[in-house]
Amino acid sequence: MRDSVKSFSGRQPRILVATPEITYLPHGMGNMADRLRAKAGGMADVSAALVAALFDMGADVHVALPHYRRMFHVDVANLISEELRLYKSKLPESRIHLAEDRVFYYRDTVYSGQDADLKVALAFQREIINNIVPTVKPDIIHCNDWMTGLITAMGRRLGIPCLLTVHNIHTCHATLAAIEDRGIDAAEFWRFLYFSRMPSSYEETRESNPVDLLTSGIFAAHFINTVSPSFLREIIEGRHNMVPPQVRHEIAQKFHAGCALGILNAPDSSYDPQSDRALIERYSAASRHAAKARNKAALQKRLGLTVNEHAPLFLWPSRLDPVQKGCQLLGDVLPAVVSAADRNSPQVVVVASGAYRQRLVEIVSSAGLGKKVAIRDFDESLQRLGYAAADFVLMPSSFEPCGLPQMIGCIYGALPVAHDTGGLHDTIEPMSVERHTGNGFLFNVFDANGLLWAMNEALRFHSLPPDVRAREISRVMKDSARRFTHSATARQYIELYEKMLLRPLLRAF
Repeated sequence: MRDSVKSFSGRQPRILVATPEITYLPHGMGNMADRLRAKAGGMADVSAALVAALFDMGADVHVALPHYRRMFHVDVANLISEELRLYKSKLPESRIHLAEDRVFYYRDTVYSGQDADLKVALAFQREIINNIVPTVKPDIIHCNDWMTGLITAMGRRLGIPCLLTVHNIHTCHATLAAIEDRGIDAAEFWRFLYFSRMPSSYEETRESNPVDLLTSGIFAAHFINTVSPSFLREIIEGRHNMVPPQVRHEIAQKFHAGCALGILNAPDSSYDPQSDRALIERYSAASRHAAKARNKAALQKRLGLTVNEHAPLFLWPSRLDPVQKGCQLLGDVLPAVVSAADRNSPQVVVVASGAYRQRLVEIVSSAGLGKKVAIRDFDESLQRLGYAAADFVLMPSSFEPCGLPQMIGCIYGALPVAHDTGGLHDTIEPMSVERHTGNGFLFNVFDANGLLWAMNEALRFHSLPPDVRAREISRVMKDSARRFTHSATARQYIELYEKMLLRPLLRAF
């Protein structure tokens, strides 16, 4: 970080990043950095990217994680005594702080259901509040989503500047009694929490007035950010009914006070077609055409599709969630898009899990589309190969806080077909071959006709002369590799940290 923030006894400010998910941690941060991986979504990627960027810049960055022993592949029962002593040791130079509780140890996933997730969240926050913050003594705490919502209230009480990143609008509720039963002395900071109704006193509200954890995190934080500028604006304007009114109100309050902004996430740096080990053949923008054809043939053969490099291929890489991701729109248009008798008619590959998967399987089976449509559960290596094989990436989300697949697709030369909302609006510009601008195909009205129109626009682009397509795709790949990077994201967070540290009377807001 810049010299301007070296204001704490001549040292760099100490930053504690509290996150329930992480994709990786840099070597050198601690004695388990190379095995800590617990991912449910984009939060894991942006947390890893931010921590890595700060660490590489020499910042005094620490990270707090739940100790997911099973997901971290730690079997303490089989460690010999010396290994167990090393594993248990709290090395003074370690910057990784694992919250300990049996509720974390034997989980297979980060999230598993509201009651279980609430227990995990409360245990995680208890360890941060009671043990990790007193040990680290941070100058800034960077929290993430509802699972860290109590920490900003503690930070407000202690005068520690807190940033809350809102990745998703999901929240949970718990009474003060339940919070305190999990070992958190909320009486110290209960006035900075957001309750279901206005509390009259601690005693009156303790048993019967639930705390909204996400709204509390927003309410008490000194600054907040969403993971795209447009999603922040859409929340404030009331564009999405699924955003709870209290969440929208508190985000708007922060925005109008100058304490909220949108910072776009970026894909993990391993998403690079020049070095991705999951690909049959790696490639650059210059060598894209032949390599993508070989990757496409390999994917088609692996999935039982008709092997044809000239067939335009659409990849669906997002979870099959009809509430947010718009997969029902794909189900509505799928037969019309791929059932043409033309040998070069489109193909669709779905590499994702979720509630709508079975419905898609039924549509493909009933229409006899097995040679043109493949549906597989999420598999990271298969999905990476899909990016390299695909011509287009489908992202028809009804709302999208940020989205990463549309950025990854551009880096791999697969152009996004998307609904014009949130982070998709911020990262996709309509393709214009004449002006040599744009990187994808957007539709404005969230319905099946809108998606069908955008897919047909993509197919029209695919029918252009090969040299025209090659020129535009090469341009998109080069621009995206420069634009969608961790360093660009990290710089914005660092600027925000500096603003938080330098802002006078911060705790008065």
